[in-house]
Amino acid sequence: MSPVASNPVLTVRHAHKRFGAVYALQDVGLEARRGEVLALLGDNGAGKTTLVKCISGVHTLDEGEILLDGEAVSLQSPRAARHAGIETVYQDLALFDNLTPAQNFYCGREIAFPDWLPRPLRFLSNTTMDRNAAAVLDRLKVKLLNSDAPVALMSGGQRQAIAVARATVFARKLVILDEPTAALGLRESRKVLDLIAQLRAEGNAVILITHNMEHVMELADRAVVLRQGRKVGELKPDRANQRDLVSLIVGAEA
Repeated sequence: MSPVASNPVLTVRHAHKRFGAVYALQDVGLEARRGEVLALLGDNGAGKTTLVKCISGVHTLDEGEILLDGEAVSLQSPRAARHAGIETVYQDLALFDNLTPAQNFYCGREIAFPDWLPRPLRFLSNTTMDRNAAAVLDRLKVKLLNSDAPVALMSGGQRQAIAVARATVFARKLVILDEPTAALGLRESRKVLDLIAQLRAEGNAVILITHNMEHVMELADRAVVLRQGRKVGELKPDRANQRDLVSLIVGAEA
């Protein structure tokens, strides 16, 4: 089933968010579908980060609603969003430098046994966690020279790939990527872009925030543009309408 024909995994309707006298979001709506990359575009201050933080439970909407698979949900915290199947990778990655990729994957969600004991008294199943993490990295074609090394010793592209791969382990509904190629070189950016394409091929719903129009042209199935807290357009990115997309972002005449 094509992304366009599929039912949306995420629907945001009439989203409003205000911080004091500042309206960060005004009547914003969007849909994200399985097996597609939705680019969320806009200049600095357009409302992209606020919208993503409302979807991921950091903020709550003042008005409007968020639906997952057609059912309204109340995402009062990041924990609630993760429990609902939404994983977000921010620019800071939120990795523990002193831990291995597998330990970062399962930090706070460790696999432990036996089930009948209270969780603090259980034994960690390090072998299972290492095996599961290695399987995910292999499936997503993430190559690491030493998967047992702490992530502090890895390159920026490898660290980004680990953060994205970690999100896919638990993201049953949606993966949100905030500027995943920022501060990366061309070669490392290429690896991250290939990883995003792999996520789409596996049927994940992906929201991509980026300022790189080349990446939008290459990866995005649809693009939603925000400006000054409002949704000002939605287009299917291609070379023919790239100028129109840029005009929407900057507020210029097409």
